[in-house]
Amino acid sequence: MKKKILILNTGGTLSSVESEEGLVPGLSSQKILGKMHMVAEDIEVEMKDYSSVDSANIFPEDWAKLAKVIADEYEKYQGIVVIHGTDTLAYTSSMLTFMLQNIPIPVVVTGSQLSISHPVADAMENCRCAIHMAASGYPGVFVAFNRKVILGCRASKVRTVSFDAFESINYPNVGEISSLGLHIDENQIPSRKGIFRPQMNYSEKVFMLKLYPGIDPGILGFLQQQGYRGVYIEGFGLGGMPFLHQNFIASVEKVIKQGMVVLVGSQCRYEGSNLSVYETGRKALKGGVFQAYDMTAETAVTKFMWVLGQSQNHHEMEEYFLMDLAGEVSIPK
Repeated sequence: MKKKILILNTGGTLSSVESEEGLVPGLSSQKILGKMHMVAEDIEVEMKDYSSVDSANIFPEDWAKLAKVIADEYEKYQGIVVIHGTDTLAYTSSMLTFMLQNIPIPVVVTGSQLSISHPVADAMENCRCAIHMAASGYPGVFVAFNRKVILGCRASKVRTVSFDAFESINYPNVGEISSLGLHIDENQIPSRKGIFRPQMNYSEKVFMLKLYPGIDPGILGFLQQQGYRGVYIEGFGLGGMPFLHQNFIASVEKVIKQGMVVLVGSQCRYEGSNLSVYETGRKALKGGVFQAYDMTAETAVTKFMWVLGQSQNHHEMEEYFLMDLAGEVSIPK
């Protein structure tokens, strides 16, 4: 019996065509499907147009709508592939990870650096990898790109034009395509932790702030006045923040006391934050910040948005940030 795979086309470079204004998403799902060669005899592919946008125009509400479509359709298929623009692909795969926790089928997000119409495009290869992963039976949200399969909440775009655009950050690749076919490392696929219950609530009032020497601590109060409920701060090194001269940590403590939630990670892509090592980090911990540890920036922001949509209680939010929900973070023991 053939495995049924649904492909949802959201636009992006893969479906783009030339226009007077530059590349724009324009190919319909049927035209894309017509350019795909046979994937496998035991796989039946169905394709639907979901949207047609440059992924720079993706907003949090689009994640919730996409998650609902997947939640409504998943029982009809053995797997689902989402075609997506590369620029915000990792944000989408991360948020889908949280909204679709414990989904019993594979959901695989992919895209390409060149349109599928381009003679040397990477589009077909990425789609083929994504379709085979979607047919694998391994549940969860993944990214398929350049013959690699990456956990959706560990993927990050690290190159702007190279075909090898995505890497798995602080976590091994889940699988890869070779001359022997699709190989999956089962040890790297997080186990399901309960029944599938879509959780689409979120708050978009999260601000991502990258520190630099001399930053004005007043930015935190301004953000609070603008209605932001949370700030994800990319600190120096292990997550350090200044406390001499302009006392940034004092401003952090002040906004936390006034109800804002502050999550701290590292500006370094690899190895993550650890606020317990240096004085500056320990001061921040005493002030009430939460740690992002080794989460990617994309995952830290989307998990933050999702957590704020689940609870208003500070203790419950802390529990969420101290919990590895779907392989997104390594919590030190």
